[in-house]
Amino acid sequence: MPYTFPSYPPSASPELLEELKQVALDWAFAHGLVMRAPIEPQTGLPPAGQVINAPFALLPSPFPKHCFEEAIELQPAMNQLLHTVSEDHEFLQEIMESLSNVDDFMKNLYDIFLKVKGEGFSQTVSLGIHRSDYLLHAVGEEKPIIQQVEFNTIASSFGSLTGLTGQLHRYLVNHIQHFHPEIDASLYTRESLPESKSFTGIAKGLAQAHEIYGVQDAVILFVVQPNERNIFDQRWIEYNLLNNHGVRVVRKTLSEVAEQVTLDDKRNLIIDGKRISVTYFRSGYGPDDHPSSKEWDARLLIERSRAIKCPTIAYQLVGAKKVQQVLAKPGLLERFVQDKKVAERIRRSFAGLYPLDATPEGRAAAEMALSDPDRFVMKPQREGGGNNIYGQDIIDALKQMSVEQQSAYILMDLIVPPTVENLVVRQGQLQNGTFVSELGVYGIWISDGSKVLVNENAGHLLRTKLSDTKEGGVATGYAVIDSPLLV
Repeated sequence: MPYTFPSYPPSASPELLEELKQVALDWAFAHGLVMRAPIEPQTGLPPAGQVINAPFALLPSPFPKHCFEEAIELQPAMNQLLHTVSEDHEFLQEIMESLSNVDDFMKNLYDIFLKVKGEGFSQTVSLGIHRSDYLLHAVGEEKPIIQQVEFNTIASSFGSLTGLTGQLHRYLVNHIQHFHPEIDASLYTRESLPESKSFTGIAKGLAQAHEIYGVQDAVILFVVQPNERNIFDQRWIEYNLLNNHGVRVVRKTLSEVAEQVTLDDKRNLIIDGKRISVTYFRSGYGPDDHPSSKEWDARLLIERSRAIKCPTIAYQLVGAKKVQQVLAKPGLLERFVQDKKVAERIRRSFAGLYPLDATPEGRAAAEMALSDPDRFVMKPQREGGGNNIYGQDIIDALKQMSVEQQSAYILMDLIVPPTVENLVVRQGQLQNGTFVSELGVYGIWISDGSKVLVNENAGHLLRTKLSDTKEGGVATGYAVIDSPLLV
C-alpha cells in the first residue's frame, strides 16, 4: 500500500463549499491576496485597475510534520552552504567556464563576476534572501522524506502572499468551527497550522542590510520586471519596510536602472540624488529579462557599486542547477560543510543528480535517461518555472542535442510525492482534484566577509498543483498558493 494522508478534505455539501469560496474571495480581496488581471492580447498589458484573486487552495493541504520540521531546521545550514560555496571562487570558476561555452545567459553573468572580481569588490557585505524547495518522496508504505527540488538565490517570490494565504486558512477554519459544527474540523489546531514569518521576515532582512549600510535616508532599490502581475507580493514587502522600519523603496526595471541610476566617484549607487543602500532583485533571473546590452550594463553597474546586493552575482551563480548537481557528488559537499552530521542531513535531502556532459558519468546518465525517461527530469540553469523536460520529451531532446548542448542541462531523479484531494480557487472559480505540494523554506543571510551577521529561517511557502502537472510555478500558472496542515 502506498503512503496516504488522512481522509481529506472534510466532507461538505456543494452549498457550503460555495459559501466558503465566497467568504475566501472576499477575504482575499479585502487583504490584498491578489494579482493583476491577465495581460490583454491586444495591448500586451494587464487591464488598468483590474485584479484577480491570487490562485489559492481553499483549505490548507496535509503535510507531514516531521518533514516540515526537517526542512525548517535545515535552512540555516543551507544558507551557510550557499555562502561558503560563493566564497570559493576557484570552485565556481571551474563550473562556470564549462557552462559558459553552452549557455549565453550564464556566460554573461560569469563575465560580470570576472570583471568585478578583477576590479575588486566594492562591498564586503552580502545579503541572501534564499528559498530552498522540497517535494515529499514516498515509496511504498515508508514514511515520506523531503527531497530538494532546487535552491533559489534570486527573486524568491510569494513570501508575502503565502503569509496572507496562511492567515486566510486560519480565518476559514475559524469560520467552519463557529458556524458549521457539523463539519469534522478535528485536524485543525493552532499547532497544525504554522504561521509563516515570511510576510514580515523578508522586509526585516532587507531593513537589517539597510541599517548595516549606515545611511538612514538612503533608499532600497527593487529591480523589477515591466508590467509585473505579481506586484502585490512585492508591494507588501515595500509597505512593511516603510511601516515597520521607516525605509523607503524605489522600483525600477533593469532598463530604467541603465537610464536613471549612476555611480559617483566613491562607487555609491545614486538615484534622484539619493544613495541606494540595498538592491533587491525580483527580476534578472533569465534571458527574457535581458533583451539588450542595456540590461546587462545595468546589472554590471549595480554589481560595481557599494550598494548591498540581494543577490550578489556570486550568489546568483551558486543558484545554477549545475552547482546543485556538482555538490551532490560523493565527498564534494563535505568540502564546504565541516560538521559531518550537518553534511549528512543536507545530503539526505538531495535527490539523485547527474551531469549530462562529455564525461563518462555524463554519458552514462544520458543512456539511463534514454532507456527509462519517466524516471528523470532534465533541468537547465534557469529560474522561473516552465523550463524543465520530462518523460518522452527527454528522448527527443537528447537525440536533437549535441553532447555540448546537453551539458547545459543536468539530470535529476524524478521525485514521487504522495497525493491528496483538495479544492482550489482560480480566477474566482472553485476546482477540485488530486494534488501534490511543494514546500519552500525562506532563509535570510547577512555576512561581512567571513563574519556572519544574520543566519535564520524566514518562513515557508507551500505551492500545490494537480498531480499530473509537471511544473510547479504559481506565477507561470501551474500551481496555487497554499499553507501546510501538519499531520
